[in-house]
Amino acid sequence: MRRLGWWLRDHLAAVVLAVLLVPALLLTAARLVDVAWGPAVLATAFAPYALPLYAAALVVAGLVHLRAHRRTLLLPVVLGLAGVALHGWWVAPYWLGGQSPASRDADSLVVVTANLYHGEGDALGLVELASHESADLVVVTEMSVEALGRMRDAGLDEVLPYSAGAPDPDDPAAGTVVFSRVPLSEPRRLDTVLGSWQVDVGGPGGWRLLGVHASTPLLPDDWRRDHRVIRRAALRAEADLVVGDLNATLDHAPLRLLVEDGYRDAFEAANAGFHPTWPDNGLAPVLGFLRPLVPIDHVLLGGDLAARSARTVALGGTDHRAVVAELAPQ
Repeated sequence: MRRLGWWLRDHLAAVVLAVLLVPALLLTAARLVDVAWGPAVLATAFAPYALPLYAAALVVAGLVHLRAHRRTLLLPVVLGLAGVALHGWWVAPYWLGGQSPASRDADSLVVVTANLYHGEGDALGLVELASHESADLVVVTEMSVEALGRMRDAGLDEVLPYSAGAPDPDDPAAGTVVFSRVPLSEPRRLDTVLGSWQVDVGGPGGWRLLGVHASTPLLPDDWRRDHRVIRRAALRAEADLVVGDLNATLDHAPLRLLVEDGYRDAFEAANAGFHPTWPDNGLAPVLGFLRPLVPIDHVLLGGDLAARSARTVALGGTDHRAVVAELAPQ
């Protein structure tokens, strides 16, 4: 045991650097490679957290190198610099999105999306949020028949009288509903595992919306197929908005493809910063003190829209934060 203590003392810097750099490098690899294994797909969502790991490794390696002049620590210094630069480049658009501003005279379009966790979320709170924000569109995923009833009892129809989509009585996780302040066209169901809909908002000259819920990345085949369906529908319909629980972040390949197609996340478009939405209740009840870690709920904008603001809002009874985005034509 004493020898182990001596070894740790003599190699403390190497141990610390390994603890910092190994997970950081794995997150970088997951971000760079379009991995197929479910847990690795899930891990990709945590890629932004490699940035502080690389920064800490850079500080440790740099201090030891300067004090001890140990050439063996040059590699960690180089890895730390490269990792900070690469991940900094990837996360910078959240603050430096650089999109054209909204037209000053244009009316705002307020969009809300929320996941109600199998219908157990605070339905009354969601109606109150929609009313307080003067929401024009609300996309709700994991809507149950009972939750919809609670929302209607809370005065939903007075706030958002039009709707498209439906809860799934057999599987609340599959229910997705779009609510609107203005009339909606007849919806078209997308061929995703969970509920997703295409609908026109406000008739001719209005907006074309996809209200979507993609499968979990722990089922990678379903997850990839759902994202292919969503992307094809968005491009074919020239959708103005893709809104909902995409179970993916901007570090995942399917959303990067949508960005290449011209779609922007509302937080990036508003230069609003990094706003995770899940898991809002922690990973388990005993970890309820944890804050959300990954942004998997999105308001994605087509090229004709700009974002004036975007933020998240906590709702009781669900593991997702709601997203509220104020949009307007460019």
